Amino acid sequence: MKIVQKALAFVGLLSLGMLFIYALQDAPTDENFEKKLINDYNVYALQVPEYLDFAGEPIPLKDPDILERMDRELLVNTYWQSNGLLMFKRAKKYFPIMEPILEKYGIPDDFKYLAVIESGLTNATSPAGARGVWQIMRSTGRENGLEINDNVDERYHLEKATEVACKYILEAKDQLGTWTLAAAAYNAGNTGVSRRLKEQNVSNYYDLLLGEETGRYVFRIVALKEIITHPSKYGFNFREKDLYNQIPTFKVQVDTAVTDFTKFSETFGINYKILKIHNPWLREGHLNNKSRKLYLIDIPEEGYYNLVN
Repeated sequence: MKIVQKALAFVGLLSLGMLFIYALQDAPTDENFEKKLINDYNVYALQVPEYLDFAGEPIPLKDPDILERMDRELLVNTYWQSNGLLMFKRAKKYFPIMEPILEKYGIPDDFKYLAVIESGLTNATSPAGARGVWQIMRSTGRENGLEINDNVDERYHLEKATEVACKYILEAKDQLGTWTLAAAAYNAGNTGVSRRLKEQNVSNYYDLLLGEETGRYVFRIVALKEIITHPSKYGFNFREKDLYNQIPTFKVQVDTAVTDFTKFSETFGINYKILKIHNPWLREGHLNNKSRKLYLIDIPEEGYYNLVN
């Protein structure tokens, strides 16, 4: 028995020794780590397309400053791969809702990419208090007919918020003259852009000296437009089934108070979480509705959620 134990111990030590030697050979030394890094991952300079435009208005890429700024945004957004893939996924879900509303107001389709850079197509909240996919301020929302209070905040209602964004963009275009300046004004305000144009005695966005955020704004929109329109050109690989889709819903009319949205949800075979996913503008677990206003609440069609009880 002792002989067998010694033999087993020897075999075990020999195996450990071999594993240790193998580990040393495969360890990430500076030399082989560098080789693996070079072979496994490559970063390329990008070729800025010869022609790019926003809403049909050409970008003056022959200007060296403009070319460098465009190059920056293409590089930043191409190599922020996780964010890029999420934009492709969300765009498939939300663009079909936004596109017909933009068309209804006669606004170029390119403005849907403005929402991409504003919020990443999420119901974000900015430090300044702007909210929703279109990042609408409380005052702007109310001026354009949105209900905004602790109980209901229609800045989170994608269709209604898109309509408000359209109205704001049209006003800016009428005041400033170009779609490019209207896009810049969505970030800096009509008054802010007008004042800078006058101060610097120019009439074009690309001739303005602006702060960091507004100065990058249109370039970021165009970069996202270019990348989302040509994914394979910028190294993004995905299948149609990898993208997100809108879940079909039907609308339920409500013109009374709702005391408990949990119970309300259960009558349609869903839970409160699912109700909120489809109606993020409902901000509390109940609806006051003292004025008996008519609300349309989206309910997912049967069979799209497998609920665990």
